[in-house]
Amino acid sequence: MNGTVAAISARALLGRRRFLLLLPLPVLLVGLAALAHAAQPDPTDWGGPVLAGLGFGVVLPMIALLVGTAVLGAEIDDGTIVHLLATPVARRDIVLAKLLVAAGITAAVSAVPMYLTGLIVAGGRLGLGLALASVLGSAAYSAVFLTLSVLTRRPVLIGLLYVLIWEGLLGNLLAGSRLLSIQQYTLTIAAKAGDTTLLPDKVSLPVALVMTAVFLIGGTVLAIERLRSFRLTGETA
Repeated sequence: MNGTVAAISARALLGRRRFLLLLPLPVLLVGLAALAHAAQPDPTDWGGPVLAGLGFGVVLPMIALLVGTAVLGAEIDDGTIVHLLATPVARRDIVLAKLLVAAGITAAVSAVPMYLTGLIVAGGRLGLGLALASVLGSAAYSAVFLTLSVLTRRPVLIGLLYVLIWEGLLGNLLAGSRLLSIQQYTLTIAAKAGDTTLLPDKVSLPVALVMTAVFLIGGTVLAIERLRSFRLTGETA
């Protein structure tokens, strides 16, 4: 991994207006949990929808989508990727640096509010479980969305279809689709690590951990191979 590429990527992301779009969702999550807890301290009725429906269904994947598609996709769109590819930095190091930045920012912006929300809902054990699941989910989502940015010119659209249709709709209706749903992996990890029944765990913990690693490693390898096919014009061979 190249530290210079990572530092430049982080500064570029944190300096873009797009980063400001990441903040309302975490604030909404924590605020809604605080309001619900003030109205009804027992989280049995509202804890699941807030954590699963909003936290893991919207906040985490949307933040990952915005960051993951921008960390490399923005350079591809505006053509500045050619300057990076013209340097002697290996394509593998570029992808790893970009992935680290995307996963790190996504984890920081999502794990902290998820921890605070868990703290409000049921205490520190649940908060830590939610934070752990958010970190692992951030890595898997970032690998997928970064890969989409080098595979297609419409990574945000395809990413939205994955989150809304595959995970949001089919993931709740078809058992088979859950095996390819990062959302389901994070829910299981959070439920087991947080020792809670508020979250559905529709896949086993070993499956969740293994498939999270598969998405992370597989997405990273595919992104590296795809970036190697880029010419200095920014087009693929």
